[in-house]
Amino acid sequence: MDKTPRHIQLMDTTLRDGEQTQGVSFSPDEKVNLARALLQQLKVDRIEVASARVSHGEMEAVSNINQWAQQQGLGDRIEVLGFVDHKKSVDWILQTGGQVINLLTKGSEKHCREQLGKTLDQHVAEILQTVDYALEQGLQVNAYLEDWSNGYRNSRDYVYAMMNQLKHCGIRHFMLPDTLGVMSPDEVFDSISDMAARYPQQQFDFHPHNDYGLATANVMAAVRAGVNSVHCTVNCLGERAGNASLAEVSVVLRDKLGMDLSIDESYIVQLSTMVESFSGKRVPANAPIVGADVFTQTAGIHADGDQKGDLYKTRLSPERFSRTRSYALGKMSGKASLLQNLEALGLNLSEENQQKVLARVVKLGDSKELITTDDLPFIIAEVLESKNYHHIKLLDCTVTSGLDVKSTVSIRVDLDGDIQHAVGSGNGGFDAFIYAMNEVMAAKNYVLPTLVDYAVRIPKGGHTDALTECVITWDCNGQDIKTRGVHSNQVFAGILAALRIVNLQLHERAS
Repeated sequence: MDKTPRHIQLMDTTLRDGEQTQGVSFSPDEKVNLARALLQQLKVDRIEVASARVSHGEMEAVSNINQWAQQQGLGDRIEVLGFVDHKKSVDWILQTGGQVINLLTKGSEKHCREQLGKTLDQHVAEILQTVDYALEQGLQVNAYLEDWSNGYRNSRDYVYAMMNQLKHCGIRHFMLPDTLGVMSPDEVFDSISDMAARYPQQQFDFHPHNDYGLATANVMAAVRAGVNSVHCTVNCLGERAGNASLAEVSVVLRDKLGMDLSIDESYIVQLSTMVESFSGKRVPANAPIVGADVFTQTAGIHADGDQKGDLYKTRLSPERFSRTRSYALGKMSGKASLLQNLEALGLNLSEENQQKVLARVVKLGDSKELITTDDLPFIIAEVLESKNYHHIKLLDCTVTSGLDVKSTVSIRVDLDGDIQHAVGSGNGGFDAFIYAMNEVMAAKNYVLPTLVDYAVRIPKGGHTDALTECVITWDCNGQDIKTRGVHSNQVFAGILAALRIVNLQLHERAS
């Protein structure tokens, strides 16, 4: 008995269906870079990159993608959505150098009758006309049966009649969309099993949407029913609730169904970050595989179990995706959580001092403050009254701002026992403070690192008098380091976060 795992093709449609996400429009250069990354790094089997006849910019992007793909021998893995319009879509795709058309047909009687105003026979005649022309021009043809899920449920005879007339016309993949995301896994399994049994010579793709949050589960059901090609998008982009997540689908098919896939998992997060940046749609911190927090253990009992025997680790390890596990610090932290973070920082504390630091961590966490590994040296310094992280102290700071005028800042600092004064101006109080601080630090041949991200928030449920938390990400010689400041004034919260990075770097320089 052959035990070779079944290979499942992943067709990524981030650049076509994913672009139907509200507010998302990739530029031609972004599309080219994403296409390259999807095929060369992540190694998906196929990508759908656009809809024909949309715009001049779309034609430019598709032409550039096809030119690159053909140079790499990947031309037949670039697909474009086309319409039942005889020559128009086909000619558009040919003009871009394309080799594959994904023809959008009506897979439900209601769509055919009410949207097109045609009978099935009329629609099929036009489909065959377009398919014949595409094949004559040397294109490969796949076909979407749009709204197939509702079409199959409401009028199976229509779907069967359509398949009977199209099954021998040269279409390579019949693509079965759950266009409105209405199916359950049982419905997917039963309907696709029926389609596969009735048409055993045809190749079926499954194209899910996530309106009920069932897209990944529905992919599993489709594969169990015999489908060998499934469609997905990076970061679950797509209309309404989006499509199936490429990250979830790929991991589930490998781990839960034992399927063989082409993709290189180590690039999943890199692609997710690229799509997040280009699309402007942020990935939730708890998104499986790619979310910022999904490999962070919060409960102290979990950190303890991992320390004693990897008791809370699974096959779903961060290393598979070029990530690392972390242990959160907060009110649920235990000794093991602290030890895991101290080890990551290369720090050692006595048992007594560990208890002091842990008590401070729990207290801070109880007030809902964000505590990161990068904060830990400052908490240690505070608890142990260490002078190592107090190279510079802010003795006084006055910020003056006005409408439509530059802000000014006057500071007085203690720099290793030397009292310094400086004044700065800038576009806002924080910007002015940075100018003043760099003036002070010039004597130390020190310039604050580049600011990568600046986030301000108040605790959940906070009021107008709540503390403001400012988290700043700095680029420190290619390494991102976060510092935090807390103050009732958001400008001063940023100033305190800036002082922390200065003290941290001066300490590292001195050690």
